[in-house]
Amino acid sequence: MASSRILRGLYAITPPMAETAALSRAAGECLAGGAALLQYRAKQAPPGLALTQARELRRLCREHGALFIVNDSPELALAVEADGVHLGRDDEEPRAARLLLPVAVIGVSCYDRPEHAREAAAAGADYVAIGSVFASGTKPSAARAPLEAIAQARSASGLPVAAIGGITPDNAAALIECGADMLAVVSAVFAASDVRAAARRFARLFEQSQGVVHARAQPRAV
Repeated sequence: MASSRILRGLYAITPPMAETAALSRAAGECLAGGAALLQYRAKQAPPGLALTQARELRRLCREHGALFIVNDSPELALAVEADGVHLGRDDEEPRAARLLLPVAVIGVSCYDRPEHAREAAAAGADYVAIGSVFASGTKPSAARAPLEAIAQARSASGLPVAAIGGITPDNAAALIECGADMLAVVSAVFAASDVRAAARRFARLFEQSQGVVHARAQPRAV
């Protein structure tokens, strides 16, 4: 399916949930609240459960017009026909993932090293992630990236940038002002008492910033 969707908006990342029905409900609420991208992240899930859950989340993303991204595994992304895959430092190289997923969106974590964004772009990435921009309960030991690293990563790569780490509705606007195209969020959405309302707060920040001009890169057709 061809997509001209810009990589911009709330980029929700699922927490590990053993119960597929509970994960589906939470993800559905998040997408209804306005998440533009949803990433399935379940590092410890058995292969069978990961396949089942990824297929369900892909279905929900199709219903809501959001992009579905799989964390870590190009093979799982291929198996469920995901829109893309996100790769970290311990995952497959972007070039290898591109061979398996020639038309998918590929994201690459650059952590606190914005200069690595240039390498990611050369290797075929469609966007890069910078963080942890704030102290993160999900990854408390993660290296902190200064806010200026967002603009530095954009300048180095020419790609859209996702900010990640400790992001809440209260500190998110500053990241958008710094040039973040996407806000990658776990707890501030999925640990909220009202997941849909929490997602909506983030989505509104992007609606309010439509007048801010940044050079936007389009993802490859998926």
